[in-house]
Amino acid sequence: EEAMAAAIGVRLPVLEPRATFVVDIGGGTTDIALIALGGVVRSLNLRIAGDHFNARIIEYLRDEFKLLVGEPTAEAVKLALGSAIETDYQEIEVRGRDLVTGLPRALMVTDGDIREALMQPIAFLVAGIREVLETAPPEMMADVLETGIVLAGGGALLPGLPALLAVELSLPVRIADDPLSAVARGTGIILEALDR
Repeated sequence: EEAMAAAIGVRLPVLEPRATFVVDIGGGTTDIALIALGGVVRSLNLRIAGDHFNARIIEYLRDEFKLLVGEPTAEAVKLALGSAIETDYQEIEVRGRDLVTGLPRALMVTDGDIREALMQPIAFLVAGIREVLETAPPEMMADVLETGIVLAGGGALLPGLPALLAVELSLPVRIADDPLSAVARGTGIILEALDR
């Protein structure tokens, strides 16, 4: 599973009895897993990830501003303005097609607009993590309370996401070192030590 590969890729002690909690927010899916003794104790796969964030931005700009933009523009807007918590005021010009006139149009979009667009997928993400935590064996919760949640994948880089998750879940949350390549690194480590 991707979450296990990510945990191995960031050198978490997956073979030990102590539980570790990993959330891998990729492009197409988010993989949530509680891992101990080399196995996945509880897991959940959500269709909420980076691509869904982009889709929500496209929907939001269409519904709120009657502006049609494509995937590359949504990705650029997410990278420029996306955040999970309130940040310093920022705005950028976004260009697309006006749905009323059919002509090209540009408008200024703020970080608050994009944060509002991302609220729904982030809420689904929080609910998914909470679901895995609530169904986990109680004795493992002591480990998670101590070690916290490790975020991997590109979605982990959304500004403010660790802080928001820490508040919502009352747990320490940290981003793995080099979260973008965690799954690939973990897969390489597994291939080199298949016998283990």
